[in-house]
This record gives sequence, structure tokens and C-alpha cells, in this order.
Amino acid sequence: MLNERNLKDLLYQEFARIGKSLSSPKRLEILDLLSQGPKSVDALAKNTAMSVANVSQHLKTLFNSRLVKFKKDGNYVIYELADEVISDFLNSLHALSEKQLMQVQHIKEEFLNNQLGLEGITLSELKDRMDKGEVLLLDVRPKEEYEKSHIPGAVNIPIEELDDKLSSLPANFDVVAYCRGPYCLMSAEAVEILKAKGINAFRLENGVREWQQLKKIIH
Repeated sequence: MLNERNLKDLLYQEFARIGKSLSSPKRLEILDLLSQGPKSVDALAKNTAMSVANVSQHLKTLFNSRLVKFKKDGNYVIYELADEVISDFLNSLHALSEKQLMQVQHIKEEFLNNQLGLEGITLSELKDRMDKGEVLLLDVRPKEEYEKSHIPGAVNIPIEELDDKLSSLPANFDVVAYCRGPYCLMSAEAVEILKAKGINAFRLENGVREWQQLKKIIH
């Protein structure tokens, strides 16, 4: 018969399985990418600069911890988060790391803000300006991520297509670009491209995941 000590030992052993699977920086990056939408092993390898074999090993660990699931699509194996609650957990992990680890704050401040020197805009400022019809919201993530989920009102032009499609943007609008969240630089690249063409552009630090989190808080 189980006593309380045995119960706690068994429970914390299971909790530790999740913790162990999150101990790799690359596995955390894979989860972040999957929070944007389902992806093939090849796509994950390309985005993480790893070999397909290494990505497959990390995915196996995440699958064994029930953090990801997969399905077959022809010759491809497509992975996605096992549950949306994992996105909420990733948001909490980032917030906790920024609060408790000075190095995270330092990297973000020095690299993302100071070195890039880009003007930013908050989600609340964005909503206000969109309601007034003052800005165009530009989602520069891949098409499949945009189709999975996006901030309402956003127009999708993947970053690699932006140069060729600048003429399709309406004139006399400020542009706010966003991508995968605070640690994604595609939006920074987009702002640089837009400003080089004389377009007034800003970077939205937040992404879809942060917008969804804010929506939950408001409701």
C-alpha cells in the first residue's frame, strides 16, 4: 500500500521526466519553433542549424516526455506540440528566465535593443494605432505559420519574399513587422529592408504566442 512518501517519490519522478527533456537548449528551441505551427523534421533541421539525425534524436526525447506528437504526411513526418498548454509553459519559462537571470536581460538589452537600434511598439500601442487605421501589420513568418495562427489584421509576406513584394504594400502607411516573438530577428531584418526603401517601419517585439497570452488575460 502506498504511503505519502512513496506517492511523492513517484510523482516527482514523473515531473522530472519533463524537466530532463527540457535540459537541452536545442530541445527548447525546437519547442519554440513548434509553438508557431507544425513542422517537418527537415524544416526543424534547417531552422536550428542541426542535422536531421540530431533533430530526430531530440524529437524522440520530447516525444517520450509527451511534449510533442507527430503524423505522417506522404514521405514526411510532421511534428507539433502535444498540447497548447505547452505554449503557455514556454511563455512562463521565458518570463521567469528574464526575471531571474541577469544574463538573459543583458543579452536582450545589448543585442536586440542597443545593437539593432530599432524603434519598437507594444501590443497595446499596436492595437490603438490599428484601430485608427494608422499602421499596416506585417507578419514575416513562413506562410504555414501564418495560416496556423496570426495576429488579427496582419498581412503575411515571408521575409525572403519581402524585397520582391514591397510594391504590394499600400502607400502612406507606417509598417509594424513581427515574427516569432522577442528573440526572433526576422522582424528586425524586415524593418531594415523597409527603412532602406524609405518606409517608416517599427518592430513589434511580441509574436502570436504573446498576443494569445494577452488575450487570455484580458478575457
